[in-house]
Amino acid sequence: MSAPQAHLETLPRSVQVLLALGLLALVAFPFAGQDFYTQMVTRMMILAIFAMSLDLLQGITGLVSLGHAAYFGLAGYVLAFMSPADAGANILTSLPLAILASALVALVIGFFVVRTQGIYFIMVTMAFAQMLYYLFFDNKGLGGSDGVYINVRPAAFGLDLENKLVLYYFTLVCMLLVYKFLRRLLWSPFGRTLNGIRLNEHRTQALGYASFSYKLTAFTLAGALAGLAGYLWGAQSGYVNPELMGFHMSAHAIMMVILGGMGNVAGALLGAFGFELFMHVFKDLPTVAGFDLGKHWQLWMGSLIVLVVVIAPQGLMGLLRSRKQDD
Repeated sequence: MSAPQAHLETLPRSVQVLLALGLLALVAFPFAGQDFYTQMVTRMMILAIFAMSLDLLQGITGLVSLGHAAYFGLAGYVLAFMSPADAGANILTSLPLAILASALVALVIGFFVVRTQGIYFIMVTMAFAQMLYYLFFDNKGLGGSDGVYINVRPAAFGLDLENKLVLYYFTLVCMLLVYKFLRRLLWSPFGRTLNGIRLNEHRTQALGYASFSYKLTAFTLAGALAGLAGYLWGAQSGYVNPELMGFHMSAHAIMMVILGGMGNVAGALLGAFGFELFMHVFKDLPTVAGFDLGKHWQLWMGSLIVLVVVIAPQGLMGLLRSRKQDD
């Protein structure tokens, strides 16, 4: 099996139709769903952007990061600090600055971490993320453990994210742009080089490619996209705290990517929605014989991830593709 097939870079027609139907459902959803569910789907789309940003590292470049949430949380803090107490931040300035801050921090951290490989890369990314986590956690001037509130959501030229419907469609547009950008990047010479680094970095270097520069660029770009997701998260929730930079948030993204399938971007998209849906289903499980099934939703979610890894190593996207081949 060729590398593109192994990582599902070419989406089967059935999957393309499924994605198109999903897009139509997302466009129409606010007119059919309640406000609570509209907010829930907005959160799913934000996490889908976050998962796709990690897939650029983990699925395309082969770099497993346990500190990706650092850039996610940092952008949320940038929005919080740029927001006046009684007004919303200007989205035209706060959004680019939040993304730029995440990109710059990713560039600095990446300059050190991409020199490492394997387990060392994983541990160093987590170490840097924990440093940022405790910087905000222990510093009262940065909000401390209580975090920072965003009293009014960003706005500019009629684009008011305080309106939940506007926020929903703005997030949807951002998610689509990130998806199209990463799919285009996947097939570009830059993306093919990243894929070569993932498959065999030494051979790629022997062909004359500077793998360090390519990995650092991918690391920085992934941090910038995670910053976009973090900005939207802060805008929706109206609150940011150090937990957004913590290990659990990074692990959350990794599980979404694994669940959907790595290396094709669409898998991360599907994994984010699937993970959140399964999580809500497991949380709503009833109490049976005095045992609260919903209270232990992490157990069922962990079991599901293990089951997916065993049965469908290429995730839900791989499962869809194998069913199409069987048909």
